[in-house]
Amino acid sequence: MTERTPLLNYRLSASVNESERQSPQAGHAAEQQHPRGPRHRSDNEGQSRKLSTFFGVVIPTLLSMFSVVVFLRIGFVVGQCGLYQTFGMFLVAYVIISLTVLSICAISTNGALDAGGAYYMISRALGPEFGGSIGLMFFLANICGSALYVLGLVEAVLATFGIPEDGIITNHYQVLNSGYWWALLYGTGIALLCLVVCLVGANIYAKATFLIFIVVMVVLLTIFISFFAVTPRVVQLPAEATLNPSGNGTLGPITANFTGFKLDTLMGNLWADYTRDYTTGTMMTFATVFAVMFNGCTGIMAGSNMSGDLKNPSYSIPRGTITAVIFTFIIYNLLCVLEACSCDRLLLQKDYSFLRDINIWGPFVTIGVYLSTLSAAMSNMIGASRILYALARDDLFGKVLSPAKKTSHSGNPWMSVLLSWFLVQLVLFSGKLNTIASIVTIFFLLVYAAVDLACLALEWASAPNFRPTFRYFTWHTCVLGIVGCAVMMFLINPIYASASIAFMLLLLLLIHYLSPTSSWGYISQALIFHQVRKYLLMLDVRKDHVKFWRPQILLMVANPRSSVGLITFINDIKKSGLYVLGHIQLGDLSTLPSDPLQSQYDSWLSLVDHLNIKAFVNLTMADSVRHGVQHLLFISGLGGMRPNTLVLGFYDDCVPKDTLIDPTLSCSQSVDLSSPSHDIEGDSPPFHFAPLRGTSDKLGQSADGKALSPQEYVAIIADAMKMCKNVVLARGFNEFVRAEALPAQLFSQAKSVVFIDVWPVNLLRPDSCSYVDTCSLFLLQLACVLNMVRAWRKATIRLFLCVEEGRSVQGAEQKLGHLLKELRIKAQVYPVPWDQQAALHWQRQGDFKSTESAESTKQEEEEEYANSFPSNTSRLSDEYLTAVNQLVLDQARPPPAVRFLYLPRPPADTRRYASYLHQLELLTRDLGPTLLIHGVTPVITTDL
Repeated sequence: MTERTPLLNYRLSASVNESERQSPQAGHAAEQQHPRGPRHRSDNEGQSRKLSTFFGVVIPTLLSMFSVVVFLRIGFVVGQCGLYQTFGMFLVAYVIISLTVLSICAISTNGALDAGGAYYMISRALGPEFGGSIGLMFFLANICGSALYVLGLVEAVLATFGIPEDGIITNHYQVLNSGYWWALLYGTGIALLCLVVCLVGANIYAKATFLIFIVVMVVLLTIFISFFAVTPRVVQLPAEATLNPSGNGTLGPITANFTGFKLDTLMGNLWADYTRDYTTGTMMTFATVFAVMFNGCTGIMAGSNMSGDLKNPSYSIPRGTITAVIFTFIIYNLLCVLEACSCDRLLLQKDYSFLRDINIWGPFVTIGVYLSTLSAAMSNMIGASRILYALARDDLFGKVLSPAKKTSHSGNPWMSVLLSWFLVQLVLFSGKLNTIASIVTIFFLLVYAAVDLACLALEWASAPNFRPTFRYFTWHTCVLGIVGCAVMMFLINPIYASASIAFMLLLLLLIHYLSPTSSWGYISQALIFHQVRKYLLMLDVRKDHVKFWRPQILLMVANPRSSVGLITFINDIKKSGLYVLGHIQLGDLSTLPSDPLQSQYDSWLSLVDHLNIKAFVNLTMADSVRHGVQHLLFISGLGGMRPNTLVLGFYDDCVPKDTLIDPTLSCSQSVDLSSPSHDIEGDSPPFHFAPLRGTSDKLGQSADGKALSPQEYVAIIADAMKMCKNVVLARGFNEFVRAEALPAQLFSQAKSVVFIDVWPVNLLRPDSCSYVDTCSLFLLQLACVLNMVRAWRKATIRLFLCVEEGRSVQGAEQKLGHLLKELRIKAQVYPVPWDQQAALHWQRQGDFKSTESAESTKQEEEEEYANSFPSNTSRLSDEYLTAVNQLVLDQARPPPAVRFLYLPRPPADTRRYASYLHQLELLTRDLGPTLLIHGVTPVITTDL
């Protein structure tokens, strides 16, 4: 009797021949720690780790890699490709899988392995996003693979014991009914058998696989003996193989020869001779045969997925996997040589089950096919259940997979087994899975590529804790492994390969946004650190150029509760530059038991996330605010990324408002209440910041007063200018509204009426109306930068040109317009007469000079020259400052969203600091959101 099972059924039903086995004790019920945190093995779990290298790694890997390919595909490959190309195919295939094996060995020897196999290694190396997406694909591949093997076993049984469709019974043992529902019944019975074995546990499964391994090895031994013991004979070809390939109904050869060892036979099988596959009618090519052959070379991760049952996973996985790979490579190539020397080309091409016909006892091969297919079905089902259990235990998909966490008293995840069996049963209803067989294989190849990627990322990150004891790998082998797997994916089916990658990316994004933060570590952070360090070293401050200047801002925040508007506004104005939130806590570390700032970082980082801004946080402790600001200006940033602009809130007596507690009070409107990051119940994230001045916290503790005096505040400004830092004072941002958040009624149908007002002249020095000094150009640059931000693109810059009587208004306006054109800044210029305000200033100056001694005047003039601070600003009257303030208010029709004013240098005489601050207060009173800006570095160029 000759078994006539078409190659197509075996080929496609065995295309996923990965036996993924996981320990049933992997997630013992006694293990109750956080699913993302490190887990300690319980006593029962430790006792379950009793498999050696041979039983835990070698046997599962060998059975997975052999499966039915060793019985049904070797002759097909040699018959189509010839011996030379067959050697080349196996060499390429084993190079690809060997590169992946090297990555598996490296990761498995880099620390203690928990149950989870490939999923555990990928998720812990690349993070939850890659781990979850690959793990789910791995699970689905095992489900479909188990169903494929069940259907393959059903078809193999029906090919021998089934009643033919024409009803003509040729053998007395053809007793089984055929048809869709009968095949489904047989498949359900086989699936139930696999379910029972998996529910009992890993012990009976290990015993069953060992018995199967013994039988398969015996069958292989009989096959090798048969090539030498069996005499030459004529073999009857399958009926479907005798039809003429032209399809005209004529018959071709009906027999082929087993010649025994002959040189002529070997010479006839050396070169390729591609023909049509008699089971599918398709013309074979190198690529199609290679895809079929490669399916028999996978299964390399079966041993690593037994990590939960191994006594010493780090020792057993590399040795056992490499041993199995070498053994299968030798067996495959020996079979190729023996078949090429003893079977003519027609037999190899037209009879894919010829090994039974030439065996010393034919049923041996049938038994080997049945048992190897049953072993693959069981291993895929138990592997799928362990992957599902690991995914559920890690809570990557929330409550969706929570039922899969249930385990028995012995630690067997019985609910995961039932769910896996149920899905396998659903797949069985499709009858034949030929359409999805290729994509299942591609899923496994994608997993292999992910393992290579994990090892490559760990190697490139140069993390000190990546110290695998297995050192026979480099990043070159990882890259070659990724490329090899990718090439094979697209060689098998480019459409399915593209779809699987897209599906993985979709899962990755889904887990990234929905999964909670893990404690496994993110390889992306290690890679980013590695690259950022390298690029920071390349960022040479000596190569800075004004063309590429951008604001790099240090914003000092006393209490974030009242600074939400300013924090979000500065985030707009930074223009992709460095943005640092600085905070100073007064104290002396030598008198404290520990650093109190460490516990505050979480609240500050939560604030950055809550406001959706791109900023760093830098906290320091000092004995005074002034010294703290000096510290931050000195140490903030790294290399060429250091703050060049200091931003301070204005020093006034306004009562601060807590805009952080109630999001509706946050005038910045920077937090999208509909965004996923916002609490669904409307509550803000828990922040642990001190209460504001004049308020008390939930415990009734009142906040202290101001931490610095006006004298110290002005001294901070002077210190920053000495350090060549630009200085910005922000006032009125408690009521700040971003341009995009303004009410719709503020916009006309024709154009936007949102304005950015710029006064690029020192209003505290009426005798100087220069618009082209460094500070004035700095104001223009910041206004232009703000106008380039998406939220402010509809805003219009209004530039106010202060002119006095007797000066040509038109000429000054043209000159300023020409400057703006050269600077590529779009702004509307408005001439503003200020004779009355200037008259008030000069009248005050005349009265003051009449009573001042010449010696004192000379001394102040020298100070003015030495410190670039006009002496007459110290004599500005409140009447003049009030008039200038009113002038600014009168020009704001409609009122702007923000104003940019010129900030003069503080006086050299520290005794005038209070007067200086008083002048700034009068100048900016009731102006709304206002920035007082002093620039010390050139920031604009007209050169290309």
